[in-house]
Amino acid sequence: MSNQQALQHLALTSDFVPELDVARAEGVFVFDQKGRRWIDFISGICVNNVGHSHPRVVKAIQDQAARYLHPHVYGEVIMTPQVAYAERLSRFLGEGMEQVYFTNSGSEAVEAALKVAKKFTGRRQLISFEGAYHGSTHGSMSVSGIPSAKEGYGPFLPETLLIPYNDFDALGQITTETACVLVEVIQGGGGAVMPSPGYLPTLAARCREAGALLLVDEIQTGFGRTGTLFAHQWAGIQPDILILAKALGGGLPLGAFVSRREIMDIIRRNPALGHITTFGGGPLAAAAGLAAFEVLIEEQLTERVPELEEILLERLRHPAIAELRGKGLLYGLLFHDKETAYRTQARAYELGLLSLGFLSIEHGLRLCPPLTISHGEMHMACDILLEAMGE
Repeated sequence: MSNQQALQHLALTSDFVPELDVARAEGVFVFDQKGRRWIDFISGICVNNVGHSHPRVVKAIQDQAARYLHPHVYGEVIMTPQVAYAERLSRFLGEGMEQVYFTNSGSEAVEAALKVAKKFTGRRQLISFEGAYHGSTHGSMSVSGIPSAKEGYGPFLPETLLIPYNDFDALGQITTETACVLVEVIQGGGGAVMPSPGYLPTLAARCREAGALLLVDEIQTGFGRTGTLFAHQWAGIQPDILILAKALGGGLPLGAFVSRREIMDIIRRNPALGHITTFGGGPLAAAAGLAAFEVLIEEQLTERVPELEEILLERLRHPAIAELRGKGLLYGLLFHDKETAYRTQARAYELGLLSLGFLSIEHGLRLCPPLTISHGEMHMACDILLEAMGE
């Protein structure tokens, strides 16, 4: 397809005209119609943790497609892929995470979790953090802390409060009026902002004191991305509600929120059907997600992350780099100015590497390759980035 056709028939999200016409993708590589390949160093923004077109994921999709696609809406009939995946997730998430509600996306999962928190607590105030990104629907945008992404779309949900991330004193604003606090373990759209030592446990303790629910958004950090299966596990916190998406679906659209039965029962009664979705947790997406999750576990991909991270940190040293921050295989490569970031991204593309910027900052690139990337491919990607930075 041509750029002209794309501009004519697709509602694009920026003035950037895409050049890459994807023909196929395999492993860590994306190929265009002419056979040229790029290293995918963004994984579809943390979606393709097990790489592109993993044979087990493809087979799971093919097998499920041959059985059924959409027999009925979510929750009205038993669909084995949903149940099997929910059981598997609950087993690895542990106590307090026994029930899963599947959605179509991360934004929808955030919306539902906010609703549940309000009804469960009987409170109305929602607290989240400056620099956070939780989605682009009206509710999820209301609790996102990136002003430039919200311009012109208000008014937003009432009784929302944004507080500074990593500010211990600001946690005092969590009170008995607060229904929930929504937090990313690492702020993805904010530029891979890490939590200060002890910050998240202090936040969790303050939520318990105030009786507010702790909602943890692991849409980007989940499924091995940061070196543990889920990032809240190394952060030392236990969510009341865990929000998942992106890699959850193995490449197909899937989101979820996970919690204990006491909280999840809120959507069953008074009224029933407290949150409903037609396609959320569709059997095709659930089958793909379960297959990808099994690959992640059985191939021990999470255990590879620290050694791949070490290569990244050792190789990416250059005067143009102001900071390299993040954890595992979720990093922000920050430059001294936005012009260097733009030039580096454009030149890396010419040299065969796909990278991406951030929503809230213009002087950085997002680095999040598939967890299946080999040592040689990681070195190749670093070579390209260093060459793209120039002298």
